Amino acid sequence: MFRTLGRAVFGVLALALPASADTVSNFTLDNGMQVVVIEDHRAPVVTHMVWYKIGRADEAPGHSGIAHFFEHLMFKGTKEVPSGAFSAIVEQQGGNDNAFTTEDYTAFFQRVAADRLDLMMKMEADRMVNLNMSEEDVTTERQVILEERGQRTDSDPGSLLSEQMSAAQFLNHPYGIPVIGWRDEIAGLSRDDALAFYHAYYAPNNAILVVAGDVDPQKVLAMAKAHYGPLPPSDKIKPRHRPAEPPQLAERRMVLADERVAQPYLVRSYLAPERNAGDQKQAAALAVLADLLGGTGTTSVLARALQFDSQVAVYASAAYDGVSVDPQTFSLVLVPSEGVSLGDAEAAMDKVIAKFMQDGVNPDELARLKTQIRANEIYARDDAGGLANTYGEALAVGLTVQDVQDWPEVLQSVTAEDVMAAAKLVLNRDHAVTGWLTTKEAAQ
Repeated sequence: MFRTLGRAVFGVLALALPASADTVSNFTLDNGMQVVVIEDHRAPVVTHMVWYKIGRADEAPGHSGIAHFFEHLMFKGTKEVPSGAFSAIVEQQGGNDNAFTTEDYTAFFQRVAADRLDLMMKMEADRMVNLNMSEEDVTTERQVILEERGQRTDSDPGSLLSEQMSAAQFLNHPYGIPVIGWRDEIAGLSRDDALAFYHAYYAPNNAILVVAGDVDPQKVLAMAKAHYGPLPPSDKIKPRHRPAEPPQLAERRMVLADERVAQPYLVRSYLAPERNAGDQKQAAALAVLADLLGGTGTTSVLARALQFDSQVAVYASAAYDGVSVDPQTFSLVLVPSEGVSLGDAEAAMDKVIAKFMQDGVNPDELARLKTQIRANEIYARDDAGGLANTYGEALAVGLTVQDVQDWPEVLQSVTAEDVMAAAKLVLNRDHAVTGWLTTKEAAQ
């Protein structure tokens, strides 16, 4: 069964926006489980998601990868659902399911016909508290994870560069440790480790239920009370206080040379603040900055200057995702054109950024972008599964339903001055990690 690491699970644009407030209902069960219902009656289907507020960054030292490891173990079965049968049952109902883990949360979802929602809740609630895990299950799945790491990370120079850059970016904060975990620590995870993790964190008071689709909110609430309501809360849920990252005083640089590299490229990541509940203006300015600098391959600042005007690069982009518990990164990626060295490409990129910092935001470009953002809001409402993901990940990192619903207007309120203030705050080479991925021959 395919599992997903990371954030790109549903095909929703980074600036895609939520359903209107009158279609979203928010409840809390007596045991602390939050329930969010998003109505969309255009098709008789429903997305059912359970988000646990536990991710890679919440793991105990020396147990890296256990959040992702346990995501896999959740498919090992209960008395009611035999090992490996969960997804087969969903498929028999004409639906599909999957799960994913990030630094800040772990989520499980099914997309089925609306009249199968009760069955999905019954099955998901069952494995929240009744999971079976034999020594054989743990041994088998641990080997699967090790093989996954070998295929997705150890055999991929780009993934290795990303992993090394994160470790350099975060010297003390656990965001510097990969979601899949370090190989030696994965190999040491035991059944006792898994059981302790399960009993501590897989509980209704650490979970969010999001249901989106052709449903009635009161009927969903009644189902949730019937299936999730009787489950006991955990007394081990504590505030998510992570180690603080010390101030970065100088740029960190690295070159990863590998004979498997077919196309050299460079990445630069800067430390950047996250979205915060009730205070999203700075994050909105960073999101707009990322789109202005490198959000599209045709009209963004970097693309126009480096791909079309000077033809130094074949690809240039910028990205920011502030949906996280703690500060994360603002990143730039540049793929040089044939015959252009990474050094020359980086110098050209820095020249474009310096010009942007001097000239400021083009008012016409900002207006065009805001129009695109408003259009994305409308398009995003056509995807109930994407809306479930938008609300779920926001709530899982500490944002509120109101924050999600306020986000469109916060984006629209961003001014050119806000964007430049965000750029001056973040685009500081002393707070950056720059990585080159290249061939061994070119690195000599």
